[in-house]
Amino acid sequence: MLITVDGRQLVNFSSNDYLGFAGEPALAEAAKRAIDEFGVGAGASRLVCGTLAPHAALERRLAEFKNTEAALAFSSGYATAVGTLGALAGKNDVVILDKLCHASLVDGARLSGASLRVFPHNHLGKLESHLAWARKNEPAARVIVATESVFSMDGDRAPLREIAGLKERYGALLLLDEAHAVGVIGRHGQGLAQEEGVEVDIQMGTLSKALGAGGGYICGKRNLIDLLINRARSFIYSTAPPPAVAAAAHAAVDLLASDAGEERRQKLWANLGRFAENPASAIIPIAIGGEDTALAAARWLFEVGFFVPAIRYPTVAKGTARLRVTLSAKHTPEQVAALAEALGTLQQKFALHGKMPG
Repeated sequence: MLITVDGRQLVNFSSNDYLGFAGEPALAEAAKRAIDEFGVGAGASRLVCGTLAPHAALERRLAEFKNTEAALAFSSGYATAVGTLGALAGKNDVVILDKLCHASLVDGARLSGASLRVFPHNHLGKLESHLAWARKNEPAARVIVATESVFSMDGDRAPLREIAGLKERYGALLLLDEAHAVGVIGRHGQGLAQEEGVEVDIQMGTLSKALGAGGGYICGKRNLIDLLINRARSFIYSTAPPPAVAAAAHAAVDLLASDAGEERRQKLWANLGRFAENPASAIIPIAIGGEDTALAAARWLFEVGFFVPAIRYPTVAKGTARLRVTLSAKHTPEQVAALAEALGTLQQKFALHGKMPG
């Protein structure tokens, strides 16, 4: 997990490559074989002539991995969220979002034209009141609750069982973004829904984080996928992802589902256990507060050999700037210990409050 920035070699603690798959030879070899057979570009949108064998094979493998009837791959996670919500919701429908949902989900909800309601982060009471409002005021509406299993800037988990219970009670659909959970949580990294034993209507994810490739996907019922194929504008009107990327993603899913993949996942959790008490995910935020202080802290870490950029407004709320530490199975125990020691020094240097990891 070493990178070079301006001629300086740093230990990278900011990547979403949680399992180190991005540099895995098996993925590279799968991509090379696809290039040799299919070329570099897909040549057209999926519905014209851009659907090639690697795309179809990837979708079958994703559906198998997530235990769903079907799957659909998109060119990016952003395109997945915007296209899916735009296809499923319209002006007579209601989309209910956790306040900390990713920007792609927010944008998808807004662009759909549906009534948008936001509940405070993981606040089940307010979620229920929004659901009750929707059923009272829009009884014929399609109601979609959208949340993340692991939140990208806080690293905490959604109370998924309770959310699923509420959506069932009020006859809503649940869209769960597993971007930061797949590969990290659940049996063979299948995600939070698998770990919690919860049925999810629309399982969304990315192929570019723990899976180390690129693109996004939706898994669910066959009729859901058929609807998206015919109505998701970001799918219909985009050139298909390069076949090499689809082949690499397929290889990543195979690796993740193997014993070797599970061993890699356990190495990640061993590193997390060395770094923090009771981590919920591979994302460990270090609260700073002021944006200038967060930037200064990131610069200091850079100078002592660690790449941990500051996260600040508008990505997070004003006054909640932070250092977003992410760990990988590829970090050595020595690198993890060195970062923990550096954070202890940083806490004293910048007079930060609160307990540091380590």
